[in-house]
Amino acid sequence: MNRLKLNNYKQEIADLYTRRSDKYDRSTWHQKIAHSLVEQGQVNVGQKVLDIATGTGHCAFFAANLVGEIGEVIGIDIAPGMIEQAQNKAEEMNLNNIKFLLADAENLIFESNYFDRIFCASAFIWMSDLVGSLLHWRNFLKPGGIIGIQAFAETAFVGGVIAQQVSKKYGIDYLMSKPTGTVEKCQNLLKKANLELVEIKVEQNGNYISLEEATRMWAGSTHPAPGQYPSPLSKLSIEQLEQAKLEFEQELEALQTDKGIWNDITTFYIYGRKPMI
Repeated sequence: MNRLKLNNYKQEIADLYTRRSDKYDRSTWHQKIAHSLVEQGQVNVGQKVLDIATGTGHCAFFAANLVGEIGEVIGIDIAPGMIEQAQNKAEEMNLNNIKFLLADAENLIFESNYFDRIFCASAFIWMSDLVGSLLHWRNFLKPGGIIGIQAFAETAFVGGVIAQQVSKKYGIDYLMSKPTGTVEKCQNLLKKANLELVEIKVEQNGNYISLEEATRMWAGSTHPAPGQYPSPLSKLSIEQLEQAKLEFEQELEALQTDKGIWNDITTFYIYGRKPMI
């Protein structure tokens, strides 16, 4: 499979998700998110659907069942390993209404006004330019068509929240889910992309996790940071990074209860419509 010409930021993401590709389907959590996004996206028989950052095809396969044999689903991703996994599954299922392409979500070439629905689950925050991405995808959407995006609240994932708090002490702004972190921010993104608000569904999720699980959320300085390159933590010296990690672990330890540490996973399902005119 040919590799894409990507900048350093996107290449790191592609490599990260290729490494994860053979185990990605073990996560029922990712599948649930994808199904919820598509299920509420008003997909009908015969429609054309684009799945952005398809991964192993969670949204795409679910949409393929809904559009039927006369519909069409295309899944794209920058990670070769993910596309390979998705293609293998499609061949095993002998599906003729779905195909997967290695492509950069922010540099797509499709016919204008082609798709009825465009979805992006578990990946929107990784885009270099959120508004620019929505405007780009909007070009390929039919008038009246719907874009469905899944994102997380800024309160989601205790490890990320604590890492942001600790980083701030060192003068570092760690974005993570902040750009999509509130309903108001999601509404503003749609507005800037000239998309009419259909609905933003807020799903309150979360669970108690162990201290060990929480401390594993420390990304360090080499892990890609959504929407930021290089990783903000790479600005720290080795000594500062070690100290920041220690403070991170101490903050998490202080959150422990008899049940564990509460890990909020508040999720947003955001739907915008391309105006008819």
